[in-house]
Amino acid sequence: MARNAPSIDAYGDGGFRLDGARHDGSVLIVADEPRSWSVTSLAELTPESLEPVLAAGRVEVEFVLLGVGARNAMPPRPVREALQQAGIGLEFMDTPAAARLYNVLTAEGRRLAAALIAV
Repeated sequence: MARNAPSIDAYGDGGFRLDGARHDGSVLIVADEPRSWSVTSLAELTPESLEPVLAAGRVEVEFVLLGVGARNAMPPRPVREALQQAGIGLEFMDTPAAARLYNVLTAEGRRLAAALIAV
């Protein structure tokens, strides 16, 4: 299956550059479609904020690559449990590392969603 995943060209200054276009604020990429994401800190992360990922399900999404902000920290338990119940894996790290890893994993053809909190 051909992928049309956006590349993350840059991050920082409160947003991202995806395929050359600036996106202010956090971004959620599901099924290779980037969208604005209202989460601005790990404290705001809820299962509801990841509803597009949960709705896509295990067939579309092997795992979520979660960029938690400037420093790595454990996502809230309800989020971890909701993803586990949906059969969707979770990899979390600071947003700069997640942004770099996203490009590598999409190039490998991995079925992932990216939830990246802007730094």
